[in-house]
Amino acid sequence: MGQLVGVIENKSTIAGLVRFELNRNLTGSGHERFVSALEAKGPRPAAELARRLFDTGQVAGVHLYMNMVTVDLNKGSTSDGLFDIVRDMYQYWKPGMTPPAFEDLAPAADAPDAPTASDGDGGGGGLSEAAKRIPGDLLERSRAALAKWKAEH
Repeated sequence: MGQLVGVIENKSTIAGLVRFELNRNLTGSGHERFVSALEAKGPRPAAELARRLFDTGQVAGVHLYMNMVTVDLNKGSTSDGLFDIVRDMYQYWKPGMTPPAFEDLAPAADAPDAPTASDGDGGGGGLSEAAKRIPGDLLERSRAALAKWKAEH
């Protein structure tokens, strides 16, 4: 799942330099330059891509401007595999991977936050199995919104 990025790899006339042209803008109209993975901080797409490129051990520097990614390769390195990293940067699930179960993603509900039957679920016998999987704060927000809607209509 996720989207593949349309990428064209262009070899440069300068040895050790490769450019990738993407079908989407990563930096707005600003330049971003990274000379190490430590500089690529935060969740921005440009920083995430730079971290992934540096993780290969082939990259000495990354410059991003809008939809252009210029990669300075380490001496003696090639651009093998970098195209796939750029293309797959927004793909979070690939064929053959097992998606995580709901229980793996849902935070454990704390006993004080879990609503009880007296909170107005109308069941009188506690929460349903489905409601037990919903975090308590979200269940309360939902109940408050329903009560507000009923009061207005």
